[in-house]
Amino acid sequence: MFMGEYSHTVDTKGRLIIPAKFRHQLGDSFVITKWMEHALRAMPRDVWENLEKHLNQLPIGKKEARAFKRFVMAGALEAEFDKQGRIVIPSNLRQHAQLDKDVVITGAGDSFEIWSSQNWQNYTQATAEDFDEIAEGLVDFDF
Repeated sequence: MFMGEYSHTVDTKGRLIIPAKFRHQLGDSFVITKWMEHALRAMPRDVWENLEKHLNQLPIGKKEARAFKRFVMAGALEAEFDKQGRIVIPSNLRQHAQLDKDVVITGAGDSFEIWSSQNWQNYTQATAEDFDEIAEGLVDFDF
């Protein structure tokens, strides 16, 4: 399970060190894709295959389903670690997530997300203000 929040930096070549706890869970090869709220989502291959299966089951007759599938699939790539435990984030993914230098890597259960520090700060501030309302909206979730 991917948990926690880690602050790191992306160098000028787009390289980012992934926390050791996360590297051990990912294995040798994993997938990174564009995600919602201007973040990136990274996941082990089995989680990706499950997501891909669900994407392929979306109704192709619906414009929104096609758009979501295209967005996730076109933004995806297989990634590997270098000897220093870094990954290279291509420029198109860095642009999507608005990554400059300072980033936050956040655990998300079966995957983790990569955010620009500013976007993460804005997101957590807004979410904290609405947390009670968000929790109440999860009517099918039994705490």
